[in-house]
Amino acid sequence: MKRLFDFAGSLVGLVVMSPVLLVVSILIKLDSGGPVFYRGVRTGRFGKPFRIFKFRTMVQDAEKSGPSSTANDDPRITKIGRILRRHKLDELPQLINVLCGEMSLVGPRPQIPWAAERYTSEEKEVLTLRPGMTDFASLRFKDEGEILCGSPDPDKDYFEKIHPEKMRLSLEYVRNRTFWLDCKIVWETIVAVLFSRTSGGPPSKMHDGRSSGVISQ
Repeated sequence: MKRLFDFAGSLVGLVVMSPVLLVVSILIKLDSGGPVFYRGVRTGRFGKPFRIFKFRTMVQDAEKSGPSSTANDDPRITKIGRILRRHKLDELPQLINVLCGEMSLVGPRPQIPWAAERYTSEEKEVLTLRPGMTDFASLRFKDEGEILCGSPDPDKDYFEKIHPEKMRLSLEYVRNRTFWLDCKIVWETIVAVLFSRTSGGPPSKMHDGRSSGVISQ
C-alpha cells in the first residue's frame, strides 16, 4: 500500500508540477549557470547510499567550501536559491527519487553518510524505512536554516540544537506509522508550505501526536 501510494503520488506530483520544475530550472541557469540539480550522496534504507535530487540552491561545489549544515545567512546560497529554500521548491525534484523507489513521500529525512555513521544503535532504526520527503520532524523544523543563522559552526549546532528532537520525532514515526497517518502528514506538509513562513515553533496538534494518538510525549 505504501509503495503504491508513493509511486502514484510522485508520478502525479511530477506531472502536475512539471511547469514549475521547468521554470525553476530556467531560473537557476539564468541566475548562476552550472547544473540545475544538486546530486549529493545520502544514506538510504538499510544504509544503502543513493544520490538525492534537489534543485541547486548554492554555488557549484559548495560542499568543498563550507559546512554540510546550511544556515539561511550562508553566503554560498545563490539569489534564486534563497527563494527556492524559503518556499521549499528545492525539494520538489525528490519526487524522482520517490518514483524510483529510493525514497518515500513520508519517512525520516535522509542524512549525509558521515552524519548517519554517528547514529546510535537505537537511532539506526530509522534506516529500516526508505527516507522520506517529509515527516513529523520536517513539520517541526520547517526552516532549520533560520535556527542556525549566525552560528560559527553550523554542523556542531545542528547536532546539539536540532538533531536530538528531529531524531525523536523520526523514531516515533517509524514505530507508529500507518497509511492514514502518511496521508495526514502529506496534507499538513502541503498546508505548511503554502500558508506558513514561520519555523521553529511548537509542533501542531497533528504531528506532536496529541490529536492523532500517535506521538507520545
